Amino acid sequence: MDHDINIRVGGEAGQGIQTIGLALAQTFQKSGLYVFSTQYYLSRVRGGHNYFQIRVSDSPIKAISDRLDLLIALDSASVEKHMEELNDGVVLLDREEVKITNDNRQIFNVPFQKIAKDIGGSKLYASTVATGAVLGLLCCNLKVLEDILKDTFAKKGEDIININIKAARAGYEYAQENYSAKCKYSFEKVEQKTKTMLIDGNDAVGLGALAAGVQFLASYPMTPSTGVMNYIAAHADKFNVVVEQAEDEISALNMVLGASFAGARAMTTTSGGGFCLMAEALGLAGMTETPAVIFLGQRPGPATGLPTMTEQGDLLFALHAAQGEFPRCILAPKTPDDAFYLTAKAFNLADKYQIPVFIMSDQYLADSQFTCERFDASKITIDRHLLSDDELGSMETYKRYTITPDGISPRALPGQSKHVVVADSDEHNEEGHIDQTADNRISMMEKRMRKLNGLTKEMEAPEVYGPHEADVTLVGWGSSYSPLTETVDLLNKEGQSLNLIHFNHIFPMNKEAIRSIILKKGTTVCVESNATGQFAKILKTEADIPVDMNLLRYDGMPFTSGYLIRALREKKVI
Repeated sequence: MDHDINIRVGGEAGQGIQTIGLALAQTFQKSGLYVFSTQYYLSRVRGGHNYFQIRVSDSPIKAISDRLDLLIALDSASVEKHMEELNDGVVLLDREEVKITNDNRQIFNVPFQKIAKDIGGSKLYASTVATGAVLGLLCCNLKVLEDILKDTFAKKGEDIININIKAARAGYEYAQENYSAKCKYSFEKVEQKTKTMLIDGNDAVGLGALAAGVQFLASYPMTPSTGVMNYIAAHADKFNVVVEQAEDEISALNMVLGASFAGARAMTTTSGGGFCLMAEALGLAGMTETPAVIFLGQRPGPATGLPTMTEQGDLLFALHAAQGEFPRCILAPKTPDDAFYLTAKAFNLADKYQIPVFIMSDQYLADSQFTCERFDASKITIDRHLLSDDELGSMETYKRYTITPDGISPRALPGQSKHVVVADSDEHNEEGHIDQTADNRISMMEKRMRKLNGLTKEMEAPEVYGPHEADVTLVGWGSSYSPLTETVDLLNKEGQSLNLIHFNHIFPMNKEAIRSIILKKGTTVCVESNATGQFAKILKTEADIPVDMNLLRYDGMPFTSGYLIRALREKKVI
């Protein structure tokens, strides 16, 4: 019996692909299984070829697979594109709607639309019929889906709920009665788990921001970052957050700086094209030493590029954006649970060091759903690093940019006391007034840059996954973590010798900690989703650690263990 299956729902935009995919993913997760899902979609409202892919297992999984066991084809293009990928699996389709001449024995005809019309009088219920049919083939507990439908359509009324439940049952029963090899991929004996959840990277960042006490968010919608804004906006009233959809990204970051200057924990969300417009405001944050959290969801560029696909191509841009030099911090979550805790850390670092802090994600992590243990909000602390009223009241004078040994000046808020808080985008003295003298420039520049000393010590060392020493060391950062760990596991089971050094604290780099981990005893391969090996360059520049070779992908698709293993063999690394 197979305990790891891969399901793909393919069709045109607007055909209900996401509806079926999400319903199946939630059903599997609530049935006690481990689920990973991801989407491939084009930048169009209707038409084109899209798909939703789900991997289901009774063991923990955190990456998609190249394998395909079950295909729900809502159009003929799905059969043409994916039929040959089937691993002795099944294709579910409605021959009345999907006109094909293929009589392959793997094709199972289910009249989705006819059943939908018979049950509910409308083909709108066809996606629910299809979902039920899939569960019928897999012999899953239909009761779980029925509960999900009740929650999903709670606001639509009892009639809509009942029709959808009947449609799901009809699809389930049709598959059970008409497909002889049902239960081929059965998970019916799995025990339900109560402490897991199905969550994507964007929602995890949103949750982390709420747990960290975010008070203001200003953004202009841009794929794949919009989900963070949507999540926080959906919970804004409950958590007392002001959410502003700005007219553009220039306004968004400037609003964030204004809110932060006034004392609010503030963040913005964007992607590469939007961040281009934020570069000047980023410099303002650096000069005025105003905390800001910037969620940067990467997608392939330049320009509009591939707006719904994935890449790790903005790292050097984020590191060097804006004129001049000033401290900044870059964090890159590897999984949704990592995103939750790192987002909270980003706010604390921004407040403590009075700098912009980046949370760098990408479309793959942003939109993919992972089965995670429930996050523990008790692990999160909120450290504002603001002067108290008593501290400020005891001061005879207050200087916003007081020169200190660690570069961090005491931060007070405008209107907090009799003391005036002065800030200026020009170079300024300790009081905050313009001062263009050479001595002042040197003193203030060195003060700001000294923050990197303390910040560097707070950058955690990379994780070592697999044996401490290996013939091949893979080096990765951010969202590549899950496919890389699976690659290490699979190849080590074959008798190879691999490990993974993975970074989620990107900049500044703790050189000593990194050099003590990356041992040059074997071949080092830096794996990145870009064309120029951007992280490998930072590793060499900041930590003086060269890698032996780069393994790069820049076609807009995410890494899989199958892709990585093939690439390593082509490079004769293994």
